Amino acid sequence: MTSTAKKLGRRFQLGRVRPGDGSALRDYRPWQLFSRSLFFLDLADSHAYAVDVRYLADAKSRRQHERGAGKSPAALYRDGVQVARSNLPATFPVPGGVIEVATSAFGLKRLRFVAGDGSEHALRPHRRSQEGLRARFGQRYPRASAVVGAVSLVVLLVALAVSLLHGAEALTRIPLVAAHVGTFTSPIHLPTWAKIAMGGAGILAGVERASRLRFNRLIDSVAS
Repeated sequence: MTSTAKKLGRRFQLGRVRPGDGSALRDYRPWQLFSRSLFFLDLADSHAYAVDVRYLADAKSRRQHERGAGKSPAALYRDGVQVARSNLPATFPVPGGVIEVATSAFGLKRLRFVAGDGSEHALRPHRRSQEGLRARFGQRYPRASAVVGAVSLVVLLVALAVSLLHGAEALTRIPLVAAHVGTFTSPIHLPTWAKIAMGGAGILAGVERASRLRFNRLIDSVAS
């Protein structure tokens, strides 16, 4: 994405931000592991900021947000008080820069503080959140964490390769395409159980990568 497109996208997202309702930041509960993300940021203005992301905000909640009522998928808190909220993807203005938030089908794909000079800084996840637990696992068991991350990547790469082969086969079945380039038969044809297993593995891999805020438009979209 070009810098001009980024600026236009950021301007549009900033225009969607609504004032917060002044409510207090609620505690993170264990049953919210896959439905909520909570991150913190301390800035030089001596205030503590938090970004609360709710994945299960339904269409009704989103419409209510646009009218200035109801819950929002993403909210910004300062010193524990809600000061802004927005639909996703979101860009929240804060002193010295902005906080960018974007999600995928499996969780977060971006949540970062972008300073005025363009530098990017990660936020601190709540220790009991999915992202916090994954970060602690990586700190305590770095080798095992690296292996898990590598396996997730391999799973998605294999799924991508299979999808490309099947896509090429389907494309060359079109008479007009076949007349110009010939037909192609994928060398890989998986039985039903293997397709189900690969789909499940792809979902787990997508969730694992989202817990580390790893996202690649081509690779991670395969699992969704």
